[in-house]
Amino acid sequence: MDITRSVRAIVDAADAPDGVIDWDAVAEAAKGGCEPGDLRMDPAERAAFADDVRAARDGLRAASGVEFDLPDTVEIQHRHHWIDANVRTFERVLRPLEDHAGGVFPGVARSVNSGTMAVSLAFLARNVLGQYDPLLLAEADGDDHGLYFVRPNIQRAAVELDVGYPRFRRWIAFHEVAHAAEFGAAPWLPGYLEARMQRGVESLSDTSSLLNAGETTRESFAELNTAMTAVEGYAELLMDRAFDDEYDDLRAKLDARRQGGDPFTNLLKRLLGLGMKRRQYERGAEFFAAVADETDLQTASLVWERPENLPTDEELDAPADWIRRVA
Repeated sequence: MDITRSVRAIVDAADAPDGVIDWDAVAEAAKGGCEPGDLRMDPAERAAFADDVRAARDGLRAASGVEFDLPDTVEIQHRHHWIDANVRTFERVLRPLEDHAGGVFPGVARSVNSGTMAVSLAFLARNVLGQYDPLLLAEADGDDHGLYFVRPNIQRAAVELDVGYPRFRRWIAFHEVAHAAEFGAAPWLPGYLEARMQRGVESLSDTSSLLNAGETTRESFAELNTAMTAVEGYAELLMDRAFDDEYDDLRAKLDARRQGGDPFTNLLKRLLGLGMKRRQYERGAEFFAAVADETDLQTASLVWERPENLPTDEELDAPADWIRRVA
């Protein structure tokens, strides 16, 4: 890590011309907060990454009955690449809050806000293994998608979990490509998630009616949480059903990794909502496993036909009700 680089960037943020967060300083400080990691690969490893992604595509198509294409952009990244790929999305998500924010000491507030975001991005950059990015909330064409693998984190996690790197890398490929299957089957899904995210963030900045804003915020984020529970749960089920190797040990060790960590790491996870994300994995996977066991995986895939097929919060705990309504 280069703490001097981080500190210099955050101090300089106070002199930025406007805004409550200096996003260039956030990117610079976040990179100072984590080593980029090794991205040197021989041709055999590059070919293995490509084979993992193709195998995941073919296996997931066969298991789900869902036709989808791989994203045009498939990147093997180090941690600083991941920061660059995500910082502008964070900027746009939080723009409504920035537009309504103020303060007596704007330079000090800008440094504090920028430092907080940098710590968050650096933490995520050190821990994200892979990412399917439909470029939600990004100023790009709706058909643009990206698939990212953070190689240094995958390598480190394989060592920490005491599992073979090639098998673990392939399993992560199945998980991320499962998300590509979901969004490929549901072209309406990016807009659905974006609308609820934007409505929730905008309502947080609505000072004209705190009562109404609070209700709108709860509704928007509740709908978003339910939809993301379906997204994460379906991907968990699909990757397990389609993976072409044993995975019980991988599943158990990765679940333990999600729950573990030192006190500081656990605090960051709570602040970043990663505890909620783990619950999304668990609750969604339980729902779709029950649906698939009662019917089949193709029936579970009906969830992506239209927005009305998403399970409600109540149906997530009563999958038989969803089956009666949708299937």
